[in-house]
Amino acid sequence: MARYDKYDPISGGFRAPLNADLAATSKTGNGNPIYVSLNSSGRVVPGGDVGTATRVGVLCTIEDKKAGDIVDVMTSGEIVECAALAAGAIVTGLTTAPGTVDDVAADATHIRLGHTVEAERLIVRAT
Repeated sequence: MARYDKYDPISGGFRAPLNADLAATSKTGNGNPIYVSLNSSGRVVPGGDVGTATRVGVLCTIEDKKAGDIVDVMTSGEIVECAALAAGAIVTGLTTAPGTVDDVAADATHIRLGHTVEAERLIVRAT
């Protein structure tokens, strides 16, 4: 199951409340983190559109979360034990499947989130 490895709590991300219930990363398909954005109420939601300023980072949860729970959103750091990602690949979030992280090049439906070094280590550099 994917988990935060290198994370600076001061400059590597921020905390915000969830907009809706969210299953733990291990229960969300391939076990990878999800990319997230903020809604107009400042709450964390899975996904985000290409070109929107609300796209903010990735989220890796080790337990189920309820709406209103405060979560750590990573904007810069490293996540290990990611599944099905190639080594040395650009990692993107798929806008047509909110929250999905993949190693497909950025395009009209994929937002760049970072890159991998090893196949299971994601370097997050969300902007």
